[in-house]
Amino acid sequence: MALDRWIALVLLGICLAYGYAAWFTMDGDLAPFMRRNPIWPSTFPKVLSILAIIAALAILLGFEKSEPKEAEIDYRRLGDYHLGQALLLLALMIAYALCLRPVGFLISTSAFLILGSYILGDRKWHIMLPVALIATVAVWYLVQEVLGIYMRPLPGFLGG
Repeated sequence: MALDRWIALVLLGICLAYGYAAWFTMDGDLAPFMRRNPIWPSTFPKVLSILAIIAALAILLGFEKSEPKEAEIDYRRLGDYHLGQALLLLALMIAYALCLRPVGFLISTSAFLILGSYILGDRKWHIMLPVALIATVAVWYLVQEVLGIYMRPLPGFLGG
């Protein structure tokens, strides 16, 4: 079986578990007044799990392929790929998740976007910095002000 089908099989298992949680366990503790709402907190996870299961099955059953071709990733030659970049990005994602609360959303997200694009090879600082800062502030504004979900923008000692 090709690598993409193995990945689809693993994702199918994850999506089935996620779908089970969305359909059978998420709404158990809802307040009585929320049970009459047309949209529950589990509505998006339910839709997402169904779409992900369909996509994983399409890949697993080979519906997306028009003709058989050689696998693009040869797992026996992983050293030929940019494995260092992938591992650095993975470490950066973990550091971002750990720094999000203590450092604040604005600083940690800006640093993640700037360092991530640097790791991927972008050296155009005059484009990279404004794009990262504008994207970070825009996402924070939408989540904080439009959706009304509090996210600490700055570290606690800076008044965030």
